[in-house]
Amino acid sequence: MTMPAFAEELGGRLPSASERAAANQLRQILAAQAAGEAEQKLRVIDDQNKTSEIFLAPALSRLLMELLRHVGKGDAVTLVPVSQMLTTQQAADILNVSRPFLISVLEKGEIEHTLVGRHRRIKAEHLFAYKRARDDRRADALAELAELDADQL
Repeated sequence: MTMPAFAEELGGRLPSASERAAANQLRQILAAQAAGEAEQKLRVIDDQNKTSEIFLAPALSRLLMELLRHVGKGDAVTLVPVSQMLTTQQAADILNVSRPFLISVLEKGEIEHTLVGRHRRIKAEHLFAYKRARDDRRADALAELAELDADQL
């Protein structure tokens, strides 16, 4: 299995039961303190009982809670910077499609890419834009099917 760009494994393994529990506990604390669009303030106490305050902007708080939700479920998580250039195999892995299928999508011009010599490179932000559009089309098609099914009753 290939690893996406800048993938950092959690020690080469899935989260342990204690790590999942800690992630769930921290997520619940953050969620309980979330107050709309207000900054959250966390206090962290180190081994010498020295307190440090950390301010979390709402967007950062939501991102952190999403990350903690996945770790809490025991999922493997990979962070990919949007400016990262991906190989076709990395992009195919993210989309959960075969590399030949991805290349056909690139050749149709559905995802912007560049050539580096003979190799195609895809900017992560373009790949994620394609993925969002694909997921939106799928959701719309599913809603339409559900509506047609409801009309048949």
